[in-house]
Amino acid sequence: MKYYQNILQTIGNTPLVQLNSVASDIPGLILAKVETFNPGNSIKDRMAVKMIDDAEARGDLKPGGTIIECTSGNTGMGLALVGCVRGYRCIFTTTDKQSKEKVDLLKALGSEVIVCPTNVEPEDPRSYYSVARRLSTEIPNSFWCNQYDNLSNRQAHYESTGPEIWDQTDGKITHLVVGVGTGGTVSGTAKYLKERNPDIQVWGADTYGSVFKKYHETGIFDPKEIYPYITEGIGEDILPANVDFSLINLFEKVNDKDAALWARRLAREEGILLGYSAGSAMGALWQLRAKLKPTDVVVLIFHDHGSRYVGKIYNDDWMRERGFLEDELKVSDLISRKKDRRFIGVQAADTVRNAFNVMKSNDISQMPVLEGDKVVGSITETQVLHFLLENPLNNSEKTVNTVMGEAFPTVKDDLPISQLSRFISREIPAVITYDRSGGAHIVTQYDLIQALDS
Repeated sequence: MKYYQNILQTIGNTPLVQLNSVASDIPGLILAKVETFNPGNSIKDRMAVKMIDDAEARGDLKPGGTIIECTSGNTGMGLALVGCVRGYRCIFTTTDKQSKEKVDLLKALGSEVIVCPTNVEPEDPRSYYSVARRLSTEIPNSFWCNQYDNLSNRQAHYESTGPEIWDQTDGKITHLVVGVGTGGTVSGTAKYLKERNPDIQVWGADTYGSVFKKYHETGIFDPKEIYPYITEGIGEDILPANVDFSLINLFEKVNDKDAALWARRLAREEGILLGYSAGSAMGALWQLRAKLKPTDVVVLIFHDHGSRYVGKIYNDDWMRERGFLEDELKVSDLISRKKDRRFIGVQAADTVRNAFNVMKSNDISQMPVLEGDKVVGSITETQVLHFLLENPLNNSEKTVNTVMGEAFPTVKDDLPISQLSRFISREIPAVITYDRSGGAHIVTQYDLIQALDS
């Protein structure tokens, strides 16, 4: 029989998945290390177990004790799993900017959660750092993990994440892109990879309101860089001991809006439902794409699952309230801007000559082919002209269904136009959509160009 003795043994060995649609304009092979496959749905499971293993080995945590941690949610989830399996009480402090889903999930695993204010200094007694520290001094047989300065954090990734990526890419990785928060993931993974190949570039995704980028470039800790931001899981207003800046080649800042929109694109175009930090990593890669070559092998680490953000970045109302969707046109907007909204098609049994005349009289370059009301194919002016030129003496009776191509793709009318690149191309010049009343419309490359130019 093949089985695991407990859920903790399933941590690690997560898949490496190629990104296609969202990376179509980025040079190189773009691969994602999808850490949502861990039992706690995030990469933090790795270091949670390592921190507790090391604490137990040192005698800092004894049977029946209490695990205490300040967490944005994911580390807490990993520690909660350990607590469930090994019989520890768990108390977590978090900030009021974290999603409600994260708090509810921690409580579902039997943990106690204390929500603290975000906009206070780390030394403030109300901060989630200070509250966790105080509780660890007041509760007997308790251990404050302190993921920021506990070097077991980065050691976990040196022992697991780094070797997995090296093996999965056969040592061909050229770039590592990862959001930086506590610094354990980037530092531990980078240390292992750079020991094997010092030329590997490590790019850290940072957010506006965090001190990392300026400190890395100047060596100056500038309090003026610190201000509130919405992105969860990356960026800091402190310098955690786990961040080894010497291993990071550069930091790239991604704003809250772009990170959210990239996460939504990853869900809709790649089918991978991810958290906020994944959007930041993808945004950083996009902004730095000019630095890549077609022969590069890039690995992005996607930290956590999007189920923890359904009330935020995957909620249209939440996004609109913050102005993140106000500029994002949808297919329905393209339709409303069209001067001629007629759905012009040609029947499959019509002659090619007739199709040519319909195109000419309506000044259009492509049409859907119909059998009754059902769309069964498509025809373009290129196909028609080729046929007429190649058959100048025998084209009067030839029907459209003998020369037509595949039907244009059908898309929903609420699809953002940024995602139309998945469907419209040189080979596929148009898509079909239906409005709320069931009316059919065709959206062409020309419609898209007109919208972008307006």
